[in-house]
Amino acid sequence: MKRLVLMLGLALASLGFNACNNDDGVNFHFEALEVVSAELPESFELNAQYQISVTYNRPDDCTFFEGFDVIQEDATIRNVVVVGSVITDRDCNQTSEEVEATFNFVVLHNEDYLFRFFQGEDENGEPQYLEIEVPINNSPTTNSNQQI
Repeated sequence: MKRLVLMLGLALASLGFNACNNDDGVNFHFEALEVVSAELPESFELNAQYQISVTYNRPDDCTFFEGFDVIQEDATIRNVVVVGSVITDRDCNQTSEEVEATFNFVVLHNEDYLFRFFQGEDENGEPQYLEIEVPINNSPTTNSNQQI
């Protein structure tokens, strides 16, 4: 009886493992998408949170937005890449559609920030960036009703 239960258990486990096997291979890959424009405030306040809007190019109907890769290059330098997944096992229609997505950013340093948004590569394979510098507003908040 134990032998029968053990054989049945092994058969079910084998069936379960084979059901997860995907012989088709990977049908997508990740790709950096071209940033067209970005909207940032004129200045930042220390410790405040901002929503940053980014417009990117969706080249075809096989490419889908997956998120942002925001890389801290220095204390106040951020390289921003829009990440897309591209389905590779079907025919795609070229769309060249501009799409907007947002991410939240918290200001932690009291220095001007430089954002470098990836726009693709030039003919030599060198990365190209849309660079936007945002200063920190160091002026104290004043109350217009305050008397001197």
